[in-house]
Amino acid sequence: MKVLVTGGKGFIGSAVVRHLIQHTEHEVVIVDAMTYAATEGSTQSVAESPRLRFERGDICDAGRMSEIFAAHAPDVVMHLAAESHVDRSIDGPAAFIHTNVIGTFTMLEAARAAGVERFHHISTDEVFGSLGVDDPAFHEATPYDPRSPYSASKAGSDHLVRAWGETYDLPVLITNCSNNYGPFHFPEKLIPLVTIRALHGEPLPVYGTGDNIRDWLHVEDHAAALVTVVESGIAGETYNIGGKAERTNLEVVETLCDLVDELAGPLDSGEQRRSLITFVADRPGHDHRYAIDQTKIQRELGWEPQHTFDTGLRNTVQWYLDNEWWWEPLRQRQATERVGLNK
Repeated sequence: MKVLVTGGKGFIGSAVVRHLIQHTEHEVVIVDAMTYAATEGSTQSVAESPRLRFERGDICDAGRMSEIFAAHAPDVVMHLAAESHVDRSIDGPAAFIHTNVIGTFTMLEAARAAGVERFHHISTDEVFGSLGVDDPAFHEATPYDPRSPYSASKAGSDHLVRAWGETYDLPVLITNCSNNYGPFHFPEKLIPLVTIRALHGEPLPVYGTGDNIRDWLHVEDHAAALVTVVESGIAGETYNIGGKAERTNLEVVETLCDLVDELAGPLDSGEQRRSLITFVADRPGHDHRYAIDQTKIQRELGWEPQHTFDTGLRNTVQWYLDNEWWWEPLRQRQATERVGLNK
């Protein structure tokens, strides 16, 4: 197949691209606007493949998308391009509505006009809202209950995809995943943020009491699941993808501190990095718990995660310690942006 991957220079999208090139014979066309969260380095390991092409373009630009579809005639679309940072959505929701809703509409129309064989929309567990500690995990039929501008925009895009499937017979697939982690994760997200700040001996902010619970999924497991779905999933179906790894935010941060202490050595002061943890005011609309029931994808498609959270997190911390070349320029750019905002 020829697979068009939107957001293929971002965190999850680049993992999908690497998996497609390294583990399949499919041709791949990356479409990415190269906004702040996209990097060339994330696909550097497969950049020389003759099966890989790159097109710069904004998914909200209907004319540009029509050009790309006409030039490449993809069989399949894997739609990952999205604004995804909850805190950014609280500060500036307009970009999330534009990219996640209007962008998805534009891609659906381009795919429909091109007659693609499959349109796979990659979404999030956050559309389902928040769980109590003892509530059963989210399943594919869990009612939607988004609580932030980000999750509301993703819920809206999910509804559009289903509507295009029902109304126009577009062969659509939807997956909803839990929190991803792994290499090439943009430094503003929890695990890379804490790892890098811990390495530099900087304060480690934790919202509220740190008791919010997330299910963690290694990005390479997620990429393998997404390719399994696009190859073997049934059109019109939804599949939940999780990592079987629920942890409180505080547990994650404490484990990261211990791993950085072990792998990078102690702070100059001799203190353990857990001493850097600082509790800050909780963010608005902070969902308490997410958990994924992935019975369906395991039963019907035979996928299950290969990484445990303990080994996956250790490998991820080691990757950040070994790859400062990738994240330090991004960190410096973020610092410059913050200074600009504070002027």
